[in-house]
This record gives sequence, structure tokens and C-alpha cells, in this order.
Amino acid sequence: MAGSTGGTSSSNPSLNPSAPKILLAKPSAGPVPGKFGRGGGEDETAPHRARLPPVGSLNLLSDSWEFHIDRFLPFLTENTDFTVVGVIGPPGVGKSTIMNELYGFDGISPGTLPPFAIQSEDTRAMARHCTIGIEPRISAERLILLDTQSVFSPSVLSEIMRPDGSSTVSVLSGESLSAELAHEIMNIQLGVLLASICHILLVVSEGVHDNNMWHLMLTVDLLKHGIPDPSSITPLHSQSSTLGPDKEVKDKVHEGEEHMATPVFVHTKLQDQDLSPPNIVQTKKALLQYFSSSSFMRRNCGNKATDLSYATPINAKGTAFLDLFVIPCKNKDDSPGAQCESYVSSLWKLRDQECF
Repeated sequence: MAGSTGGTSSSNPSLNPSAPKILLAKPSAGPVPGKFGRGGGEDETAPHRARLPPVGSLNLLSDSWEFHIDRFLPFLTENTDFTVVGVIGPPGVGKSTIMNELYGFDGISPGTLPPFAIQSEDTRAMARHCTIGIEPRISAERLILLDTQSVFSPSVLSEIMRPDGSSTVSVLSGESLSAELAHEIMNIQLGVLLASICHILLVVSEGVHDNNMWHLMLTVDLLKHGIPDPSSITPLHSQSSTLGPDKEVKDKVHEGEEHMATPVFVHTKLQDQDLSPPNIVQTKKALLQYFSSSSFMRRNCGNKATDLSYATPINAKGTAFLDLFVIPCKNKDDSPGAQCESYVSSLWKLRDQECF
């Protein structure tokens, strides 16, 4: 989406990404449109066939990882003035709640349903995931919002697991992966896809001690850039003789760069002690150190708002930075007299600072 429709983000060097490589696709004699990740064909047994999204759904992916974009295409136009915002994270961290806030849903009017379904008490009690595949919505502020299926989800894992522990997902050789390995690959695939089609990718974690999403995004960064094909690399002596100055060599490198979404790391459900300025600074330093060698590090162009808690440069010199937002636990009263910023105002600040 970010590659095909363009957008408003100025930090993206390229808006024409190549599609991510499919890691779990069955070989076929001809092109098989609409396949992503979970293998499956006409030879599959009924229990493992693709289940189409509900009639009223605009889901881009079915729960069997097949593309179904026909329902969403009528809502797209040739206009490229849109910003694509995606979200990724484990179950129960508030992904759909954040996306509803970005959409502008206030929930004040009685009987109105949010654009993105959120976990009910029954769903939470049954340990079920709420969102399946990728649910798109288009807001009045020209945002294309993509709510996604949870990663590291036990309920997703149980759905793809056979009684013997193997996965319903096939590999190229026709052998079967373990369900745990297939689930991990699906998480990586989803991350690579979102990094390829979004302008902004919200990476949501719960608390400050869970770095599983950091590790996943570091893996996504490595796979997005990949290892170049040796046959396509021009020898150094040939480069120096044909391209001339070093500047031309660098220009050629930049021309081949793939689009990469701008990640925004969001940590939710923080306690008051986690929101103290020293703890926030420590978290920011840890984030910078973790991604110091990744392509996510960007240069401060001076166009970001700066305050103590949100999206500030996280090194001493104030140059390279990553966006980090912290959202406190939602209290029943959300008392305005609390010492820390409230849950609601934190969501508003995330919406205003990152999307507008």
C-alpha cells in the first residue's frame, strides 16, 4: 500500500517496495494469486481449507493466510495522498484500541460499534485472539489503518497444530513443519509484510520488560534487507571503472534500497513507577542500544515534537533516534489528579504526534 499509493511521510526514501519473499508457499506449475504464508491448494482436506472472511469484512487475509483484496479495492482510488499505518504485537496489549483512537472513534454515541473489534471479556476468558488476518479501515483524515492478527498468540498456534504437534502449513519439500516453527515464521512474515507496505508501523508491547517485539523487529529488519545475490553484484574494479566517483556508487546503492516503514515502539499498561523520568530514559537508552546496528536508526530532521516522555532523541548528542511512546494502565476513574499522564491523553498524543 505504501508502495503503490504513496503517502505523506517524508522520512521514507522509497515508496515503491518490492513484495516480501514468501517463506511458506507451495510450489506450483503456474502463478497462484492470493497465497501468503500458509500453504494450501485444492488437494487440502476440508478442515484445513481456507475460510473466507465474513461477508461484511474487508479483511485482506483469511485465517489460512490467503489474500482476499477484492472487497477492499473499491475503496481505493488513484489518489496517493494517504498515510498507511499498521500495528503489530502480541494479544491483549491494546492494538485494536490504539487503532480505534487513530481512527477517531470516541465511543460516546450509544449503540455505535468501534471500527476495529476489541477483546470482550468472554474472548479474553477463552484465551482467544480477536483479530484475524489484516483488517483495513480508511479514516476521514486520509489514514489507511491496518489492524492485524496477534503475534506470539497461543490461540493461533493451537489452530494450526495437528494432534501430533505438526503444523497444517506445508513447506516446499512437502514435509511438515512443527507448529511452533510455522507459527514463528508466520509472525516474521507478517512483520516483513507490514514493514513493506506501511509508512508507520506501531510495534506494541506490554510493560517495559518484554523485549520479544524488539527481537522480532530486528529479525524483520535483517530479512527485509536480506543477503544480495552474488551474481548481481558488480566487482569492485568494474564499479570503479564504470561508475566513476564514489558519489555515483552511493547513488546506485540508494536507488536499490527497499521501502521500510518507520517503526514507532509503543509500550502499554505501564505502572506509575515505570513512568518516572529516570526509568523512561533508561528504556530509551536500551532501545537505542538494541537497534544501534539496524536500519531503523534515523537522523533527527528537526521536525518532531520533543518532550521528556515521547519521541525524543535517545542519545546524548540528539542525532539518531527511535520513536518510543509509553501508555499507562487504564484506571477505572482515569483520575485527572494523577501524577502521571492519563491513559486517554497518552493515546491522543500518540495520534497527534505520529499521524498528523
